[in-house]
Amino acid sequence: MLAQRMSYLSGSGTAAAREAAAEAAGAGRHIIDLAAGEVMIEPPSSVREGAIAAINAGTSRYTDSIGLKPLRETIAEKLSAQTGIGWKTDNIAITAGAKQGLLDAALAVLDPGDEVIIIRPCWPTFPSQVLLAGATPVFVDARPPTYTPDISTIWATVTPRTKAIIINSPNNPTGAVYDRPTLQAVGDLAISKQLWIISDECYSSFVFTGVRHESIITAHPSVRSRTILVNAFSKELAITGWRLGYFAAPPEIVSAAKKLQSLTTSNANVIAQHAILHHLQAGDGSFERGMHERLSEARLTGLRILSGLHDVTPPPADGTFFFYLDLSRLISALPADGPIRSSEDIARLLLDETDVGSVAGGTFGDVNGLRLSFGAPRDLLESGLKRVVKTLNSLKTTQAAA
Repeated sequence: MLAQRMSYLSGSGTAAAREAAAEAAGAGRHIIDLAAGEVMIEPPSSVREGAIAAINAGTSRYTDSIGLKPLRETIAEKLSAQTGIGWKTDNIAITAGAKQGLLDAALAVLDPGDEVIIIRPCWPTFPSQVLLAGATPVFVDARPPTYTPDISTIWATVTPRTKAIIINSPNNPTGAVYDRPTLQAVGDLAISKQLWIISDECYSSFVFTGVRHESIITAHPSVRSRTILVNAFSKELAITGWRLGYFAAPPEIVSAAKKLQSLTTSNANVIAQHAILHHLQAGDGSFERGMHERLSEARLTGLRILSGLHDVTPPPADGTFFFYLDLSRLISALPADGPIRSSEDIARLLLDETDVGSVAGGTFGDVNGLRLSFGAPRDLLESGLKRVVKTLNSLKTTQAAA
């Protein structure tokens, strides 16, 4: 019999959506995959050069379990420049992607019986890892169209057992970018109630409107001693499969991660570490600027197409590279006894009848949402979104006829 903890895990809904699209493509269908949480672009040459050089040098040995010291030093310098707060090597741990950093954080600070506030819609990894640590997720729902959390609602969820709050800005899946007053209010709460803040900032490079990403550390420097800032190179360098992330935190959290990682992965992939180090030292930022420009253009193209929706308001898409559609108005207008009653039904319809992959909002704890990536190639994105618009606009007619 499996351990009880396995009952907490339903598997990643985003992975399931990708697998469904891949299975359909494997059957010979021409699928437009707007489900993937990655940008379909080759990584920068500096990353590839760093990896090849490490391989040619015969690099194959263990590193420190929390990563190469020169890489940690370089990340500390980068983070200091970005946040305006000084970071040192003993504040940085290299992880096998952001997921390991988040799990390290959960295992380091949570005990059985603790409660953790999570703002929903949320990436499903957050509640799953809280449960794996023996703690309990407590959800606060952020509402459309802004999906910015209401601070008074967060305060109302705090109990004597509350130990931490997880924030994610820019937010996956909604694209919400929290402003400074919101971040400061979260910081005030954390200080008042002595909570840990776990801040997932993996999409910090992807903000496209007048707002800008600001780390909670910058917005509220007083929370530094109780904040674990998690990030990764996966998204910004288009190397999701290389699995290299990091977190910045008080030294005692980094020491805890060193123990945890020495007993799990030993260390993050050494070739990937050398590749990223080379990029950080030799790159000129042109790749990152080019990717941002490409995604900014894709966003505008996508919003122009989505403006043709009849019963769905186009999303703000301030950050990340996702369009997150609130389908509640459309779904409520459909026949109550019809086959389409949730975004899960709509996602299935899009894949089965229009060959477009998407991620239903139930994955993120929201039965009315639908996530579409604009990281796909431009021609496929345009074609896929046009199919989405056509299908959604026809639902009331086709469902009434059925």
